[in-house]
Amino acid sequence: MIHHVSLGARDPKHVADVLAELMGGRNYPFPGGIADSFIAVSGDKHGTAIEVYPEGMQLRPDGAGAVRGERTALAGEYGPFHLLLSVPTDQATVEKIGKREGWTTRLCGRGAPGQKPLFHVIEFWLENRVMVEVAPQDMIGDYEKRLQFAMLDAMPARA
Repeated sequence: MIHHVSLGARDPKHVADVLAELMGGRNYPFPGGIADSFIAVSGDKHGTAIEVYPEGMQLRPDGAGAVRGERTALAGEYGPFHLLLSVPTDQATVEKIGKREGWTTRLCGRGAPGQKPLFHVIEFWLENRVMVEVAPQDMIGDYEKRLQFAMLDAMPARA
């Protein structure tokens, strides 16, 4: 089970505020003493949270534990990181928040091209750069059913 993830943002406080709103939670300054860093907390029994650091913050393996080093220039505008976040809000609310922020927000089916989607998510692009797949409660069930060993073992192998 993933309990928290971290990501970088140009405006960490604002991004954490919006993530907390989507989760029906709260945003706090990050307790690790990292300037301009915040943590959006859902308040659920699992401690689900998203840490939002300033863009370019590094986590490095040198030293004792993960060293949070100086900010650096980024190699590119986009990267492969994304997360799927189930939320207590409905699709209309997610879309309303995305529209208010001016961030790309769209309903998408996931699965093989040309095939019936295995499940649906709402792509919610933080700062129009980092994708969070948002799944309201009426969408997350299909994902949870599909990502079980029995279903995955029955799928044909792909090269």
